[in-house]
Amino acid sequence: MIIAVMTKIAIIEDDPVISQMYRMKFEADGFDVQLANNGNRGVALVEAFAPDIILLDVQMPEMNGNEALAVIRSHDWGKNIPVIILTNLGEEESPKDLRALGIHSYIVKADLTPRQVVERVKEALA
Repeated sequence: MIIAVMTKIAIIEDDPVISQMYRMKFEADGFDVQLANNGNRGVALVEAFAPDIILLDVQMPEMNGNEALAVIRSHDWGKNIPVIILTNLGEEESPKDLRALGIHSYIVKADLTPRQVVERVKEALA
């Protein structure tokens, strides 16, 4: 018997409506999805869940996305996980050191439909 392994995605986003919308879209495409609603919880989630890819918002309470990514990248378990920034901040408004922390790509939420975001994630994993 062959058991398919689902691709694991961590969505770190403080807006519950947005995170649930993406969760439903990714689960419909066969992803195993876990959510965190702030940077602190996001770091803990990534360590425990070991996702294949991370969608990360920049503006969040307690620890912003930039700080969370710095913590994730500081550990062996987080050095090589692809990260896609998914935010409403334009790239020029986001922290300058995000790129230095090794992000795969940068998506402005308002620019893409959830279906297009799923396609971008699949491209990043290919």
